[in-house]
Amino acid sequence: MKISARQLKRKTYELLAVIGKALSSPVRLELLDVLCQGPRTVESLSDEIGQSIANTSQHLQALRSAKLIDAERNGIFITYSIADPQVLVLASSFHRIGNSRLPEIQALIRAFLAERHLLEEVNYKTLVQRIRRREVTLLDVRPTQEYGAGHIPGAISIPLDELRRRISNLPKNREIVAYCRGPLCVMSIEAVNLLRKRGFRAIRWGEGVADWLARGFPLNRGETA
Repeated sequence: MKISARQLKRKTYELLAVIGKALSSPVRLELLDVLCQGPRTVESLSDEIGQSIANTSQHLQALRSAKLIDAERNGIFITYSIADPQVLVLASSFHRIGNSRLPEIQALIRAFLAERHLLEEVNYKTLVQRIRRREVTLLDVRPTQEYGAGHIPGAISIPLDELRRRISNLPKNREIVAYCRGPLCVMSIEAVNLLRKRGFRAIRWGEGVADWLARGFPLNRGETA
């Protein structure tokens, strides 16, 4: 049986709406942001977002039904991961559209940063130029497993909870640019505050690896530094 152009459009939009429905929950949006950093078990995700395991599992199933994430069983544990790099691009675009079109988001973020005296941050174009000229030390303050899952080439890995102990390993003759998971992550904010108190020149990049990939730049994986 032939399918008409109208039937094709209607069915396609119905299927696309499944993705839209999966993204209509704030809990699922946060889960997607966390999974953009690397694979996680439901137990780890539950702790991260402050939800019960049962509730987290239900939201993960909705994301999986929309083909946004994959699941792999290893014994009694199930590990969830982003289904495709394009999902990273989707997550980044979602935030960027929200930041540009919803002034309420801009106001919330600016107020949060102003209270911490961190309104100043480097934009990605300047960051790329300064990385290429080797003018900055790029510091990834996410947990080690997230760094291994994907990080900006050339970034040094010092998780936030290790920064105080390892801060003497950082050079003082170059400005440090700290980054973490993205615009709603506070790890880089805490890192910059600590670095400045210790006499380092430090600034925050307010985006993360999903945004880096969405802008067409590659990620490195599996390395330690």
